[in-house]
Amino acid sequence: MNRYSPAYKAELIQRMLPPENIPVKELEKETGISKNTLYSWCKRDRKKRGLVKKSGSKSQWTSEEKFLIVLETASLSESEIGEYCRKKGIYKEQLVQWREACVQANTPKNRPPAKESEENRMLQKRLKKVEKELLRKDKALAETAALLVLRKKGKCDLGGQRGRMISPSDRKAAVVLINEAVASGARKAHACKELSIDIRTLQRWTCANEVAVDRRPDAQRPVPVNSLSPSEKENIIKVSTSEEFCDLPPCQIVPILADRKEYIGSESTIYRVLKKKKMLEHRGCSKKSQSSREATTHCATAPNQVWCWDITYLPGPIKGQYYYFYMILDLFSRKIVGQEVHICESSENAAQLVHRTVLREGCIGKPLILHSDNGSPMKGATLREKLKTLEISSSFNRPRVSNDNAFAESLFRTFKYRPEYPTDGFVDLDQARKWVLSFTNWYNLVHRHSSINFVTPDQRHRGEDVEILKQRAIFYQGQKEKHPERWSGPCKDMEHKKFVYLNPEKVIPEGLGLVAA
Repeated sequence: MNRYSPAYKAELIQRMLPPENIPVKELEKETGISKNTLYSWCKRDRKKRGLVKKSGSKSQWTSEEKFLIVLETASLSESEIGEYCRKKGIYKEQLVQWREACVQANTPKNRPPAKESEENRMLQKRLKKVEKELLRKDKALAETAALLVLRKKGKCDLGGQRGRMISPSDRKAAVVLINEAVASGARKAHACKELSIDIRTLQRWTCANEVAVDRRPDAQRPVPVNSLSPSEKENIIKVSTSEEFCDLPPCQIVPILADRKEYIGSESTIYRVLKKKKMLEHRGCSKKSQSSREATTHCATAPNQVWCWDITYLPGPIKGQYYYFYMILDLFSRKIVGQEVHICESSENAAQLVHRTVLREGCIGKPLILHSDNGSPMKGATLREKLKTLEISSSFNRPRVSNDNAFAESLFRTFKYRPEYPTDGFVDLDQARKWVLSFTNWYNLVHRHSSINFVTPDQRHRGEDVEILKQRAIFYQGQKEKHPERWSGPCKDMEHKKFVYLNPEKVIPEGLGLVAA
């Protein structure tokens, strides 16, 4: 057997490969080496280079193998390509696809610039954010609409005190309305809050497939160990209605029986048993206790319609000696229309002060209300006759309630907290009268009162405050337009207060009492 060197074998194999591509038959005639040997050499060379045909589909060919096959067939003729494909076990269509893939891999693609890619990425991010926000607002709008419909339909007897029983019909209606609101886009907790019930209450109602009924009325409860037996209750009724105790209250029955070493129950127990039998009706000549009456309410729309008056102590030169400051205040203007200082409290002094004040203000015969507390000078016969003569209506505080005359009490505080107020006491009556007169002039003519938009009581009493407040509002508006950056809100309210109430009625807004269960 002839042996050939590796170099000679490599030369022959190279001649069979591109670019020469000499057919195997011609090399067989030229060299005298059989074609099987030549094929065997080529097979070993391909195996060595990793070009051996693999079993299976075309997807098992690697990219490197496809590329080498494309290079080998680049210079072959059509007939030689057909022979090559049969030997390799591939189709001609596969070879065409591999060639196109190689061409496309080497063709530069039109990639967008890096700046445009970044802008597109930011736009996509912003678009997602806007879509998310729109979705959130759509949900919020749907929830608001559902809650408005629920508020309109929700007329059930719900809410109120915690633990109160709700009828089955109201429970079913509430569950239906809440389910409709949730289906329309509302959250369950917000829908429950709209009907003034807790979400835990709704969960307890709907824990089964149907709306649960309140089982408390039919609950079987054990009898308390400390409860009275029927015979003990009958004994209490018998003793309380006996001839000896029928006119006595339980607070006297219990100690009398205790002195006899007898005990039928405590006072509260006897009261409770008698109340259950409706035996606690009010008896006797005394009137039944009543709730406290409402405070007297007055409204002033002009000066000299409602006056408030009171008396306060002024300290004297020695401990225990006092002078008495009589003061009449106009409710509408806060002006001190009358004041005097005396050495004692009496209705005669009060009557003289009222008479002089009415003459000074020129309101004799006009409707006027004089409000005060329940002191003895305020209810003295002399003052009452004087008010009747002057056609003045009297008004008083509720018993033991000083707050009903709040305007007078507030003025006394301002009076006694002035820096020049003599805390060590006044030397004599003349000094007290001079000091009160100076305070009255300061209060009426100088002091800007906060409750009447910082005008003096005298200006408001004479009606000058309307024009003053109007000019002040125009000035503030001009300053705001001059420097709008210095104003964070609207100008100060300079409206003329047309109504002043003494003890205004308390109005509870509708729906304030609704509390979630």
